Amino acid sequence: MRRVPGTSVPQPAGAAGTRTVGPADTDQDLRPLFGRSSAIFASLAGPAHMLETANEAFFETIGGPERTRAGLPLGQLMPELVEQGFITLLDRVYRTGEPYTAREARVLLGVGASAREGFFDFSYEPRLDAGGNVMGVRVIEVESTQVKQAQRLTAEHRVLLEQIARQAPLADVLDGMARAIEDLAPEEVFASVLLADADGRHLRHGAAPSLPDFYNQAIDGIATGEGVGSCGTAAHRRRPVIVSDIRTDPFWDNFRDLADKAGVAACWSTPILARDGGLLGTFAMYHRIPRVPQDADLALARVFADTAALAIERHREEQARKTAEAREKAARDDLAFLLEASTALSSDLDHPDPEPPGSLLRTQTRPLVRGRRHRERAGTPCGDRSPHPARTGPAGLAHPGLRRR
Repeated sequence: MRRVPGTSVPQPAGAAGTRTVGPADTDQDLRPLFGRSSAIFASLAGPAHMLETANEAFFETIGGPERTRAGLPLGQLMPELVEQGFITLLDRVYRTGEPYTAREARVLLGVGASAREGFFDFSYEPRLDAGGNVMGVRVIEVESTQVKQAQRLTAEHRVLLEQIARQAPLADVLDGMARAIEDLAPEEVFASVLLADADGRHLRHGAAPSLPDFYNQAIDGIATGEGVGSCGTAAHRRRPVIVSDIRTDPFWDNFRDLADKAGVAACWSTPILARDGGLLGTFAMYHRIPRVPQDADLALARVFADTAALAIERHREEQARKTAEAREKAARDDLAFLLEASTALSSDLDHPDPEPPGSLLRTQTRPLVRGRRHRERAGTPCGDRSPHPARTGPAGLAHPGLRRR
């Protein structure tokens, strides 16, 4: 035990052996309060930070049936806290007797596939005995994970919607979305977007900034169908497909070696659907270790799949509009050319010099018109452009201009 400097030692209030109620009993008084609260409370004892007591919220937060027990050092019960420096902070509070407070601290809870990211406002306070000595540390926390994630998600989502609104290139929007997912996810994750062909039978590369190039090239153009990996199956079923362990899942029989080479062990795929239910593509989240999604993971996937759908539909509508405008312009140009040609030919038969300066037809027909005028001045019929006999029609009548070549 360490006595906190500046504290006085209270004198006994009764005869020898009489129990004195002091600061050490404070945790007994707080336990009922925090037991009914959503706040997280734990009472640690000694330099090893032995877990003496905690409320239900504490055990729910740290997760796992093997963790719902007291009587163990906190570092043994939650070994992930050691590497993150939280046990060191507890050591400092126990050693100095000075409290420590933090806001929105990021904590990785759990290990392996069950790990999750959390954000907490917390306070480590020294527990004092009747003599003013530090006998342990009191932990009080409030989890702010949902608030923090909502703030980050809202900010990233706003950026993507602004890109879509100003009609940024689809490739840029999808790449930005994939990177946003990778930043928001608590664990290392690789995001991928595949785009469906017009017939919905194949999936093409859309965006996957963190997956290896050889992997993206290998799955570019995969068919949609039952058992074709996570994405092909999700596209076929039109509903999410969760593969938590690629090594054992039959959907990945034909892609297992490829996944192993790429270093991915889990893949959760969500179909990207149009407003009419048509297939637009798939959105996938890959992990390096086998992992089961949390509710927050699935919600995140739904939000960004809907955002991707908005971007893809807007892109397709824009492409269709541009194609229609190009066809309309081509049709107008063709009609204008035909009208000009018809007018020019009609004028050429009725007038000696019908085309205005700079006209394409004037340029093309100028030699013929000049030849016609020369023959008229020489007294030669306009149709006699050569010494060959005139070609005749069905009735034997000569057709001006229809000469045997």
